Amino acid sequence: MQPLDPFQPFRLDGKVALVTGASSGLGERFARVLDAAGAKVALTARRADRLNALAADLTDALAIPCDLADDEQRSRIVPETLERFGRIDLLINNAGSSEPMRALDEPVEHFRDTLELNLVAPFALARDVALAMVAQKSPGVIINIASIYGVTGIGRVPTASYSASKGGLVSLTRELASQWSRKQIRVNALAPGYFRSEMTTELFADQRLVDWVQEKTPLARVGEEHELDGALLFLASDASSYVTGQILCIDGGWTAI
Repeated sequence: MQPLDPFQPFRLDGKVALVTGASSGLGERFARVLDAAGAKVALTARRADRLNALAADLTDALAIPCDLADDEQRSRIVPETLERFGRIDLLINNAGSSEPMRALDEPVEHFRDTLELNLVAPFALARDVALAMVAQKSPGVIINIASIYGVTGIGRVPTASYSASKGGLVSLTRELASQWSRKQIRVNALAPGYFRSEMTTELFADQRLVDWVQEKTPLARVGEEHELDGALLFLASDASSYVTGQILCIDGGWTAI
């Protein structure tokens, strides 16, 4: 019997990961975690300066500045990644936007733009990456970053377009997993609750909101960025080799009650 190493399945040595929205917040954290686990990482986001700085700080990384909502710019991502690394094993669909406003006040154009970035772009990129995975004839993993807003209604923070986009991403995750499982492509989603990150700094500046989140969350606190590390590595690695089509809520128990 070979020696048991319970940590080995979580390693990503030799794998190539593509992370969107990697210039800050959770996306930057995801890139650093994948790098630490041994993966080569392609990074994409709009802010070229921050993206290049992150790439320089990682072991083997490629920065691809682009606007994911722009079809022409987005179409460069997979070819440039393949040109540099020769393959893609893992996609983290993390990029997205949220601008709270009452549904009664939200312009249809704003709703449409939110869906374009948060739902249409992840589908398009997942399709392009899946085609590359099929061509290279090796298993692949796609992780969509959804939200508890896509699993349950919130109300207190009004974001109809964001909730709709994340709900669509949840359903898309299950559908793509169903279609692509025989191609050895696993598709899962992380659905974070309220986490402290660069993107939520302004949100958590409102102490009333912090108090409300703590009151509503069974663990009575918001999450910290590092508390997504384990869930990310589980879904990204062979540790979850028999898991697909699942939505993993990392929310301190929010969706359990």
